[in-house]
Amino acid sequence: MAEESAVLVSLVEEFVSGLQDSKAKDTASGVKSGEFTVLQLVEALGLSLTSTQPHTRARGVKLLSEVLGECYGDLTEKEVEVLVAFYENRLKDHYVTTPPVLQGLGILTKCPLLPPGAAISILKSVFQDVHVQSLLLADRASVYKMLINVMDTREAELKDLGADFVFGFVQSMDGERDPRNLLLAFQIAKKIIHRGYNLGKFAEELFEVTSCYFPIDFTPPPNDPHGITRDELIQELRQVLTGTPKFAEFLLPLIIEKLDSDVQSAKLDSLQTLAAGVALYEHKDLAEFLEGIWASLRREVFQTSSEKIESAGLAALTAISTCLSRSILNSHSEDALSTFLDMVIRDCKHHLCEPDLKLVWPSAKLLQAACRASNRASHIITAAVMPTLIEQYNSRNQCSHRRTLLEVMQKFIQSVKSNKSSEKEEQVLSGICQSLCCVAFAALSETNSSLQVTATSVLLSLVRQTGLLSNSQIELAVDHLAQLVLTEEDDTVSLAVVACAEGLAELHPAVFITNMIPRIKKVIFSESMAQDGDSLQHKQPAVRQRCLSVLAAVSTKSSVAQETTPVLLEVLVAAHSGEVGFSLEEAVLACRSLKRIAERVEDNEDSGRCFHETIIPQLLSLALQAALLGENSSAHHSPLGDEAVLSTMVAVISTACCRLQPLLAAQTAVRLVSLFLDGDVSFLPGNSLPSHINLLANKQQGDSWRQSQMVCLLMGCVCSLPRTVEVPQIERLLSGLEEMSCTSSHPISYTSAAKCFAGLVNKMPHGDTLDGLLQKTMSRILNELNSEASKVLTQAYTLMIWVTKALLLRYHPAFTTLTDKLFSLLDDAQLGPVVAEGFSLLMCDSADVLNRSCHADVRIMYRQRFFSENSAKLVQGFNAAPQEKKPNYLKALSNIVNKLPKQVQVTELPALLSLLLEALTYPDQGVQLSTLSCLEPVIADPPPALIQQLEALVSRLLLLISSPTMNVKIATLRCIHALSRFPEHEVLPFRARVLRALAKPLDDKKRLVRKEAVQARGEWFLLGSPGGR
Repeated sequence: MAEESAVLVSLVEEFVSGLQDSKAKDTASGVKSGEFTVLQLVEALGLSLTSTQPHTRARGVKLLSEVLGECYGDLTEKEVEVLVAFYENRLKDHYVTTPPVLQGLGILTKCPLLPPGAAISILKSVFQDVHVQSLLLADRASVYKMLINVMDTREAELKDLGADFVFGFVQSMDGERDPRNLLLAFQIAKKIIHRGYNLGKFAEELFEVTSCYFPIDFTPPPNDPHGITRDELIQELRQVLTGTPKFAEFLLPLIIEKLDSDVQSAKLDSLQTLAAGVALYEHKDLAEFLEGIWASLRREVFQTSSEKIESAGLAALTAISTCLSRSILNSHSEDALSTFLDMVIRDCKHHLCEPDLKLVWPSAKLLQAACRASNRASHIITAAVMPTLIEQYNSRNQCSHRRTLLEVMQKFIQSVKSNKSSEKEEQVLSGICQSLCCVAFAALSETNSSLQVTATSVLLSLVRQTGLLSNSQIELAVDHLAQLVLTEEDDTVSLAVVACAEGLAELHPAVFITNMIPRIKKVIFSESMAQDGDSLQHKQPAVRQRCLSVLAAVSTKSSVAQETTPVLLEVLVAAHSGEVGFSLEEAVLACRSLKRIAERVEDNEDSGRCFHETIIPQLLSLALQAALLGENSSAHHSPLGDEAVLSTMVAVISTACCRLQPLLAAQTAVRLVSLFLDGDVSFLPGNSLPSHINLLANKQQGDSWRQSQMVCLLMGCVCSLPRTVEVPQIERLLSGLEEMSCTSSHPISYTSAAKCFAGLVNKMPHGDTLDGLLQKTMSRILNELNSEASKVLTQAYTLMIWVTKALLLRYHPAFTTLTDKLFSLLDDAQLGPVVAEGFSLLMCDSADVLNRSCHADVRIMYRQRFFSENSAKLVQGFNAAPQEKKPNYLKALSNIVNKLPKQVQVTELPALLSLLLEALTYPDQGVQLSTLSCLEPVIADPPPALIQQLEALVSRLLLLISSPTMNVKIATLRCIHALSRFPEHEVLPFRARVLRALAKPLDDKKRLVRKEAVQARGEWFLLGSPGGR
């Protein structure tokens, strides 16, 4: 025991007198291990704590506090009580002992066995004996943290203390300047307000001690390690100032005063604080200050040049109107909302009668902000303003004035807040609905395009007001839109009409089904389109194209889509038969409209079944009929067999299959596979098809490629299905696809077969089946590529590049073998250039297959992985290749690097810089353009390696200025422009050479080249000149 006591005394002596702070941890370890107790430590500190030297007493208290910090959780209630009494007594000691005493008290407030009343006793002692603002930063923070801890753990006891706690806190933070401590102080004030502490008679004092920091003007120093931001302080203070209606009488005058400031940030903060505060206030809190607030808001919106301040001012006005709308009306009280809005209307309404002056829009915005506050506010504002606007519109003759008034009306309609509490309650705009409709319909009939565009917005806003328009008014609106679709030639108006029709169809699909769609169908299939005795036949293609676009735009509801898709299919049928004379472009547009419907129609079983049972079978039937018809040389040529139409059909089928429900998707897959493998045409409409065909087994004789190219439609279906949908007879299907891709002589046929094969391989699960398939396919590909007598080199390469992409996307190990073969083919005389271009295919997203929208297995950062694993191989191959083959490697490198994310390019390109600079010397313009596009982002943020090779880079770029290709010249000039941003001392020696070289493209025959040359030369002229960058 005596030995342990001696150890403890030694530790105390070394800490107190020897100033060895590490002994505190040794002492704490002894207490935690049970070698000695806290009370024994206090006894050992006796001489130190009773020393006549204040610093010795401070060191003794500091040791005790640091030990308590390590083991406060093990203290008994009696020990805590004794220690609290000890520390409270020490607060009356010399000021140098105060920091460790506060440290110890803060630790004791964390004790789980803190006796009842001890926390209150501690705070009373701190408030009474400590002048907080005379302490150092860290010690003030200790006080604030102590308060936060007590508020979180002993809230009930604190609330019993009443307003004395608030007064003590006010005294503690009064004069605080450090942002770190202010953040803590604001958090304490927020807890006092939001947790319902009794403010008593100290509400004004609490407001004053916090509001003196409003608005926050703080800019953190560079590289601030504490991370305190201005926005963080603003948000904490705002929650304090706006936390209680008791502050309203103090806050509102302060905000009015701060809004007179010239500092933009102060105005913005004041307006945002006002909007946050009035959300909690009642109308009686605002009544006294409404005139002053309105005058400030009006001034800010009328005169400000800042959109942020204008938006904040409008939001504050909306919040005030919302607050006043909550006031309860009775016979003995004034209607605060009406009084306030009368003031707003009085100051703004007369400006609406001056549509050619600049105050019309600020006034309109203020009225609209008040209007959107509540249903009652909407009634008051619209009753006062809308009749005037309608009257002004009807009395004006200038189109610009009428358009402005129409735009203002449209914004008011959008601002109206409809909040019907019962079916019998009248709509806000119901009294003027007929007048608004007449204005909109009249504007739609005008010849001024801007007026018509605005009218479509007004009409759509009216329709979006639930229950406002009657059925007859909606039908009339649809009739006007249909008329514009058929007659309007202005593209801007046509787009606006289509957008309006789209919005109306989503809200009122039945009217479009009964009114617009039959009318559009009739026009599409009319031969002469005569109207009012005038022949409009020369305008028929444009009208048809608008009609087809409208059919797609209005088909967001499945009920509408079930009416519009048959019309589009009839267009394709008519184009196939040649009856009405639809062109190839119109057939393509009909397919694009079907694709747009597939993308946008609501995703439900009805729309899925429409595509499964009607659209996809009809498209397949038409394509097959066109293929069979094309093989008959004497028959009519169907445009549906054209590549452009087929590729668009693929997009329709792919988009539809991506969104099909699993059951319908599986059934669709079964149908398509049975058609292509077994010739099952039973699900296809039309009776003229052969009973048995085999599209994948075709021998490619004569014109049979017309049938084989239909494999692209199979690809659109089976490669777009979710991975959970099982493709039937997949081994047999893959075998047929492989055979076609390796034997067909028709580019579309063998490319589509290869893509389809790759799409299926990408989704196959790992296992022996996939490994066996890949081994067999790769063996066939390599045999063909290694055979000098092979007649299907291009076909084998096409299959290989797509299979390589499929495996790359899913990180399959077999991908490495195929990649190595691709690199070796760069030396091939016949395939080398093609393979170099093929690397672009590996790195790009494919539009129709092997992308995420088609549910392909695409791993993240596959491009970066490909680059990191193969860039060294590419460099090695380049160094070993003969001179005439080097351009292939450079083109491959450019195609790979060009598709990498810009961040990766900047970090990886310095290692490849010498190759890229050499690529600029090769005559291949594709290599030049790709390399320049790689270099541009690197030049914008140059690494040291690039600056070291600045001479070579500038020389090569100046030579490319004379390139015969416009795109190369533009890319070169952009790079030269970026070079001007290098460190001035590095590029100044090249200034004269560059300026001489840039004189030539100033006279280039292409405007885009001249534009880039002017910008680049201007920057280089400023280098080294006074007033330059």
